[in-house]
Amino acid sequence: MDYREQIEKAIEYIEENLQCEISLAECARVSGYSPYHFLRVFRSTVGLTPSDYIRKRRITEISREMMQGKQYLSSIAFCYGFNSKENFIRAFKKEHQILPTEYKKAQNSLKLYEKFRFETKECVIVPQIVELQPFSLTVYPCNGESVPNCWNKYNARGYSMELSGGRDVWDYGACKWNCEENRLDYYIGIKTEYALGETRGTRKICIEGGLYAVFFTLAATRENFVAQIHSTWDYINGTWLRESGFTRRQAYEFERYREKSRLFSEEIYIPVEKHGAKTINHTRR
Repeated sequence: MDYREQIEKAIEYIEENLQCEISLAECARVSGYSPYHFLRVFRSTVGLTPSDYIRKRRITEISREMMQGKQYLSSIAFCYGFNSKENFIRAFKKEHQILPTEYKKAQNSLKLYEKFRFETKECVIVPQIVELQPFSLTVYPCNGESVPNCWNKYNARGYSMELSGGRDVWDYGACKWNCEENRLDYYIGIKTEYALGETRGTRKICIEGGLYAVFFTLAATRENFVAQIHSTWDYINGTWLRESGFTRRQAYEFERYREKSRLFSEEIYIPVEKHGAKTINHTRR
């Protein structure tokens, strides 16, 4: 059954009232469903409960207005339904694992949650196929934490500069499927040759040489950079690997960019080989 029209009505109602009190009963009434049926349909369609959607949207809009610096944080948070600055800070830290003050100081890219839309434009990127020599990375393990939140802490707290001893270098995010524990292991750091600063809490991993498909993310801003990265990964996993004539090799795949460049562009490297070897299927992030 197509629930699109009913859910779109609820989404529009929520978006128009982000600065007002929003009740589940009213959302259900607008969509034409009972509260119980609305909750079930909304979650299956949007991927979040209505409460989670509203919370993420409000935090996103507060984050956007906070960076504009036109009002005090307490005033902005109050406008979006947080009864105190402290309550918003707790919600922000739970969502992004950094404090609003850290975000404002570093001006790093967050995984913002924009208005839900049924139609999204698929990104199409033609990769370069390159041969790489092996190299080593000195990295911090994510230890099961979400990848965007790992990057938030890494960027906002200046871990790259600590690792490099103050040099501006490429930052790498490397991941590999852990077959023994059935999970994706993710690490963030820099090339070992540049790790001349503080390295406590890090480990070294080796990036294998060989054939890689290199994808360059499309133009983005600080606000939509993380979303553009995710769209690129979705295209790689959902379309390109299926249609390209290549399969994924069982090796580290990695992404790299320079945070301080403010270019909001990233390179994604997928280890590949021609069809014939066993495909490694897994979901990233």
